[in-house]
Amino acid sequence: MKVANRTPIARISPRAHALLRQMAKEEHQSMQSVIDRALEGYRREKFLRAANADFAALRCDPEAWKKDLRERDLWEQTLADGLDKE
Repeated sequence: MKVANRTPIARISPRAHALLRQMAKEEHQSMQSVIDRALEGYRREKFLRAANADFAALRCDPEAWKKDLRERDLWEQTLADGLDKE
């Protein structure tokens, strides 16, 4: 039995729909494209907030922070390894 492909549906508020329609019109894009870009931006922002929180926690542990800085120094030395840039 073959199942027809269905487009996923997500309910949004009337205000969000009006805003989405306005943005799509202003940008000459589809509403789906606006949603896709907004979600990707949100995903990236969430990732960066989590990374910032992790670094803040790391800095609160002086020994772990020193270890991280030493490791960064080791990686920095690889930049001067004499290899030509491609």
